[in-house]
Amino acid sequence: MRILWLSAWCPLPADNGIKLRTSHLLRALAQHHSVDLITFAPDSSEAGSHQQFHDFCETVELIPDTPFAGHTTGRILGWVTPRPRSMVANHSAAMVAAVQRRAEQPYDLVIVSDLHMAPYALLLPHVPKMIEEIKLALLRDQYVRQKQLTMRLRAGLTWLKTSRYIAALLPYFAGVTVPSQRELALVKALAPHYTHLAIIPNGVDVHGYSGDFGAPDNDKLVYPGAISYHANFDAVAYFANAILPHIRQQHPHAELVVTGKTTPEQIAALPTTEGVTFTGYVEDIRPVVANAWAEVVPIREGDGTRLKVLEALALGTPVISTTKGIEGLELQPEHEVLVADTAEDFVTQTMRVITSPMLRQQLSDQGRIAARRYDWHISTRHFVQMVEEIVDDAYSIELRARLTPRLPRQLL
Repeated sequence: MRILWLSAWCPLPADNGIKLRTSHLLRALAQHHSVDLITFAPDSSEAGSHQQFHDFCETVELIPDTPFAGHTTGRILGWVTPRPRSMVANHSAAMVAAVQRRAEQPYDLVIVSDLHMAPYALLLPHVPKMIEEIKLALLRDQYVRQKQLTMRLRAGLTWLKTSRYIAALLPYFAGVTVPSQRELALVKALAPHYTHLAIIPNGVDVHGYSGDFGAPDNDKLVYPGAISYHANFDAVAYFANAILPHIRQQHPHAELVVTGKTTPEQIAALPTTEGVTFTGYVEDIRPVVANAWAEVVPIREGDGTRLKVLEALALGTPVISTTKGIEGLELQPEHEVLVADTAEDFVTQTMRVITSPMLRQQLSDQGRIAARRYDWHISTRHFVQMVEEIVDDAYSIELRARLTPRLPRQLL
């Protein structure tokens, strides 16, 4: 088969969860089929230097644009159109032109990663289409949990527009994936008659994380995640301000190591706390996580399945997390992971691991076993199978026949 993949995020370098997911799925698909990739790349010159693209793509076209930036005119128009505001504000003429140039190519399927890429796929009306990973939990939570009236109305309008857009959009797509059971339930609630849904969970390269990356240090805790992302910033600020000082009262040499790109301004915006070290971007995260006594995941917002949790489990590094931090993962508290949803509980759970090598070893052993359930080989196999079924299925043939260039205006 020949497949066109339209990506909102350039999959290389694979330095965050979205990029990791896309790169693993692309590589798996390319083992069996021919894949052309068109992707946004904020720094196209840097991304273009990566020859690894040709390991999983026949051709690669980089669009030098930032899909989630938006301009003033687009943001204003976004309020008065029926489409979600972000889709109007972030519309890319360059991506439109790149897709239209492929109109005469004999593609068997178009895959878009992220809902925001769906309008570009509709420019190829006679080719079956698939959305890889719809995520709605964050939008839903922002609406439901918002207490300030103005912000709640704004979040409510975003949720309403997105809900209606998805309900109108899905009939034009032969398949949709979601990363978790909760996301599946949210999509089903918006489109109850749409049945071509599948859970493709995030994963971890179990084999690649099974080596010896060094001995753990009883004084070190780790949080892998760039604080440029708001959920990571909040997690680090929360831990540094409300949790780490109390741990250091009992274990004075305790240190939190934070990985990921930072700027001096971002670090300055965090609480000033002794015992916090920022490594900056790390090419290989495995030795850093393996060297920690435990990984702390005090996440209170954001969405998605935390690949950082799966990576730590695969390395045998125990995880102490909020319920939000392990959302979407079927892990047993007190057996495979420790859970703490208050600062006091986080201190208690962390000190349990610090003071008990036996408990740490038990969590390490069970964590490695749990990680095997999320091996990328399992997720990618199911994904490739779904892609092949979509193309072969009589439903996609019927869909191809009834799709015409005259699509509803609200979808374009």
